[in-house]
Amino acid sequence: MDKKKIVSELRIFLLMILVISSLRSALADWNDVPTGSMKPTIQEGDRVVVNKLAYDLKVPFTTVHIAKWGAPSRGDIVVFFSPVDGIRLVKRVIGLPGEQVGMKDNRVFINGAEVPWSTLTLHNNDRDGVTLIGDETLSGHRHKVMVTPAQPSLKTFDPVQVPAGHYFVMGDNRDNSNDSRFIGFIARRRIVGRATAVAFSLDRTNYYIPRTERFLRKLD
Repeated sequence: MDKKKIVSELRIFLLMILVISSLRSALADWNDVPTGSMKPTIQEGDRVVVNKLAYDLKVPFTTVHIAKWGAPSRGDIVVFFSPVDGIRLVKRVIGLPGEQVGMKDNRVFINGAEVPWSTLTLHNNDRDGVTLIGDETLSGHRHKVMVTPAQPSLKTFDPVQVPAGHYFVMGDNRDNSNDSRFIGFIARRRIVGRATAVAFSLDRTNYYIPRTERFLRKLD
């Protein structure tokens, strides 16, 4: 084959890869979830779909905004770059800019008002031990939360005010989540997009067998 033709085809191939990667970086992506910090909503081994156009449009491969048309709402599940080490994390938005967020015995308070929480039900499994699962309602958005009484964690803290342009995020698995209680507030520019569904899921504890019941499952 002619050398010039090979070079030309290679350039076209590389250009295609660049275009596809740019679209993925700017429009949509998926994110692997290796930990249980968002249980019971998201399980270890879930691969979640991330809508990168949910709030804005960024320059591909950067956190620079080209245009903004929305902002994260309370209750949204967002993917963001940790301000501590830059790792992409998945958490739920609890506190909005300017609000005060506090916690007492795992009960969340926003601007002094307690976030509604249903009666917790007892669950027991070999991996997590005794856990309690209930429904939490954030601005009319209801979702599951999980607590593990025997596990040491930050269950109570005095109210803190969320700075302008920042958000307070937490995991649904309240006693096993590296969230704003530890890594601080999340700047708006660090938010990649909104997690909308589970694309597919592999059971990491059982030879990575597909969990088909979680495929294409919408996230609440």
